[in-house]
Amino acid sequence: MPATESDPAAVAGPPQGKAAAIVFDRVTKRYEGSPTPAVDALSLTIPAGDICVLVGPSGGGKTTALRLVNRLVDMTEGDIRIDGRSVTSFEPNALRRGIGYVIQQVGLFPHLTVAGNVATVPRLLGWDRHRIAERTTRLLELVGLDPASYAGRYPSELSGGERQRVGLARALAADPPLMLMDEPFGALDPITRARLQDEFLRLHRTLGKTVIFVTHDIDEAIKMGSRIAVLRQNGVLAQYGTPEEILARPADDYVARFVGADRALKRLALTTLAELDLEPLPDGAAGDGVRLAATTSLHDAVSVMLSEGTRPLTVVDGEGRPVGSVSLEALTAVLRRAPRSAP
Repeated sequence: MPATESDPAAVAGPPQGKAAAIVFDRVTKRYEGSPTPAVDALSLTIPAGDICVLVGPSGGGKTTALRLVNRLVDMTEGDIRIDGRSVTSFEPNALRRGIGYVIQQVGLFPHLTVAGNVATVPRLLGWDRHRIAERTTRLLELVGLDPASYAGRYPSELSGGERQRVGLARALAADPPLMLMDEPFGALDPITRARLQDEFLRLHRTLGKTVIFVTHDIDEAIKMGSRIAVLRQNGVLAQYGTPEEILARPADDYVARFVGADRALKRLALTTLAELDLEPLPDGAAGDGVRLAATTSLHDAVSVMLSEGTRPLTVVDGEGRPVGSVSLEALTAVLRRAPRSAP
């Protein structure tokens, strides 16, 4: 039932603070004049605190599915529920104020300062000035921007990466239970993109928000997602699972082709050296040859071995102390293991 302004809960929007579980229940969107749906009977469940990446070809319905959640597009059939409550039961503007939204073009208001942009939704929610100022300062620090240097600047004075950080802070300002991110890093150069991906994953470990993230890049999906939904053309779900499940057991030839012939190597990017049973070093040995941090992915470790020679690598902890060694045989054995299933 559509929300009405007489319903206080509808006007309040989704509750702030905690992460929310999201359910797509046979969601379909048909546009007038189109012979096929943009999204076709999409059903999936996103547990609270997970990052779900929607990935697929152009025209696969990724952005449409995302915009159905905050009702920038209204569904034709089915339902989407936030912690058990249908999105149609919220007043649309209240719903949108309660959901963080980050897009590729950022969409900062050019006439507002960085602080003014971050404060947009808290102002609409009626927060007092002191609370807004504290929240703005905290978020700028979280996204790696010094409030003293950046709060008074305007968007035109920022780099692309800095504008994207401000957009991320603005989306987090009201402490939403859910964030929608539509190709948020797609317009950035590769170095800045990788840095912001890492920054966002760090933030997610701290804040634990539920995130729906759209990308066309399978490598980004594997890096960012705790779950991946692979969509076919016209919004049909091809497979939904953890990155490891999708790489190890593609549902069909379409998914296998989409994730790429190098999917075995992509699986190595999902595990770090710290997660292996390392070979012990002899008592008192400092470890010879190339050293790698325990946080290094197995994919990067294999690359180093192939370029430096395939003899075992010494693995060191955050203090640079050797904690063991790893061989190429041990790394390739990881590929023969069954993938871990989603809980």
